[in-house]
Amino acid sequence: MKIHPLITTTEALADLCARLSQADFICVDTEFMRESTYWPELCLIQVGDTEEAAAIDPLAPGLDLAPLLDLLTDNEDVLKVFHAGGQDVEIIYNLTGRTPHPIFDTQIAMMAISQSEQIGYSNLVESWLGFSIDKGARFTDWSRRPLTERQIDYAIGDVTHLAKIFPKILARLKKTGRGHWLDAEMDKLADPENYRNDPGTAWQRIKAAGRNPAVLGRLKALAAWREQEAQGKNLPRGRIAKDETLADLASHPPKVQADLAKVRGLSPGWKDNEIGKRLMAALADAEPLPDSELPPRTPRGAPLGKEGTLVADLLKLLLKIRAREIDASARLLARSEELELLAGGVRKLPMLEGWRFKAFGKDALELVEGKLAFAVLGGKLKMTHIDEIHEGMREEAAGVVVSVDESELAEDLAAE
Repeated sequence: MKIHPLITTTEALADLCARLSQADFICVDTEFMRESTYWPELCLIQVGDTEEAAAIDPLAPGLDLAPLLDLLTDNEDVLKVFHAGGQDVEIIYNLTGRTPHPIFDTQIAMMAISQSEQIGYSNLVESWLGFSIDKGARFTDWSRRPLTERQIDYAIGDVTHLAKIFPKILARLKKTGRGHWLDAEMDKLADPENYRNDPGTAWQRIKAAGRNPAVLGRLKALAAWREQEAQGKNLPRGRIAKDETLADLASHPPKVQADLAKVRGLSPGWKDNEIGKRLMAALADAEPLPDSELPPRTPRGAPLGKEGTLVADLLKLLLKIRAREIDASARLLARSEELELLAGGVRKLPMLEGWRFKAFGKDALELVEGKLAFAVLGGKLKMTHIDEIHEGMREEAAGVVVSVDESELAEDLAAE
């Protein structure tokens, strides 16, 4: 594979992208800094196919990223391959307002062909290529210039290794016939709504108990206020206020600004400073959340009680067994909360639809309905249908009768 020198000019980038636009797939990775900012600072982009790879310096003076961004977001003929690509996709969305498409994430794909939940890149390389990568440059300051040769080599390795691994994963998916398992997951990764930083919907990312319109209306107002403050100052949301602080303020709103000094998670100075004043104004303008925006009611089954809890535990055990048997991620097959809902009587669940029903949901439903049991066979815990157990018992009983009859017949013959 040809490795290009660090690309710092638009002309070199355009030439590279023209060639990569003819590839079946390209691997993409980014290096960025965001520990102290709201917006991730893009410091390096790596791209490559099976023939060539390069690192691109987005901080290079005069470099126009348009040829690369067009390749990533407009060219539908080239598959874009990432590993744990959520943050990479977010950066591309922030730059263009669009997301890469079509898209493939090897971390997600591994859930369909192994029991791994979120396999890291180094473990992926070791598993498929049989060697360990140097992690020394992983946590360096990617914004500092000039970049060292070690940094660039490390960064490019992220796409050169992936270009070798992706075809192997694809072949395994084809062999198992599980490619369609991933369609919804990949579509979700590429959905622009996941990356749109809309202050008006920021409250939906905060865990809040209940569906009280007044409380949720205040939470919506506070989350929008925090989002605007964070964007304006380019600071992480948590530097303005933590999620739990906003939830507490929404549930127990202060009557006057001076009360902010008593709120856990806020600086005492907020009792009379400008940011505290803006927070109080957001609360004052908050309106109850309309019915159309209230979160949907969570499906509820019957109260589990002791017996129901035991059924939920059996379902979790069943999920582990099934994931081990078919070598797939338990998390991809079903969520823990789904198992509890199933034990409580709920039947409209993702695990009871489509491929999930065939892979796991059917057995889970039969366990709840008393048609499935556990058995130890050959030292391993297995799932067994009740009718198979009964059939085995009948065969065993018949075997005993036959053996007794034969024995009695032998004794009769000897006596004669």
